[in-house]
Amino acid sequence: MTREKPPGRSWESWTEEQIREAQAEGQFAGLAGKGQPIPGLLDPYDPLWWVKKLIEREKLSVLPAALEIRARVDHGLEAIRTLPREAEVRDAVAALNAEIARVNRSTAEGPPTSLPPLDVEAVVADWRQRRQGG
Repeated sequence: MTREKPPGRSWESWTEEQIREAQAEGQFAGLAGKGQPIPGLLDPYDPLWWVKKLIEREKLSVLPAALEIRARVDHGLEAIRTLPREAEVRDAVAALNAEIARVNRSTAEGPPTSLPPLDVEAVVADWRQRRQGG
């Protein structure tokens, strides 16, 4: 429980005393980021910095569903190229196709979705060609 500031003490002296006590007890030892520069400290001021950090931290999307699915498919295809087995490629394409179908049937706002399902055999053929170095 936090102690209350004693009457007649300035906030500054009371705060400094608490900091000194915490330092003496070792409460500041081993903190994450110790000795590192504060991220963004020298960046120009951005009044929406907290919104951008929230979006980044929570991995939120601000894109309409029709655009977000295109980005997901692009990232998914990049990831598929690195998979080691054909069965994993087929599973990943099936998962992307399920996501495309879900967005195509449920998007109610933003631009319409017109992304067709991926051709599994074409994606597998591309994956094989890349694996063979062609």
